[in-house]
Amino acid sequence: MEVINKVYPNEEQIKGFLTPGAEGPICMVNLMTFKAKADYEDGRETNLSGREAYALYAQGVKTLLEGIGGSIGFEADVARLMLGEVEELWDVVALAVWPSRQAMFKVMQSPEMQAISVHRTAGLAGQLNIETTDLSGQWLGKPSQ
Repeated sequence: MEVINKVYPNEEQIKGFLTPGAEGPICMVNLMTFKAKADYEDGRETNLSGREAYALYAQGVKTLLEGIGGSIGFEADVARLMLGEVEELWDVVALAVWPSRQAMFKVMQSPEMQAISVHRTAGLAGQLNIETTDLSGQWLGKPSQ
């Protein structure tokens, strides 16, 4: 299996937001790798690490998520690979619980998200986002409906 971290979704992945899917909450599994030093596209000077720049984005996302009834269900540093093989491990894993795919897409298109996304781009070397749906009805940090 080839694993390619990206910062932005491709056209097919964006179209996935617009196709019918599971009703109700989704959990986005985020596997993130950070740049050693933040690199802002507007050329601003900074002493921030990639992780520190991304933390500015993450705080904004948490606020937006909570505002629509979602949450960060879990967030932690990746310690080691327990099973399987990959060339490189990610730095952090986070589980973001969204009320629905449509709610996530709406937030991603919002002016508030656009404003904080500069920190995401500056800090991320790449990531994988894996959309999951609730089979058990027992989400950790389940959003209110």
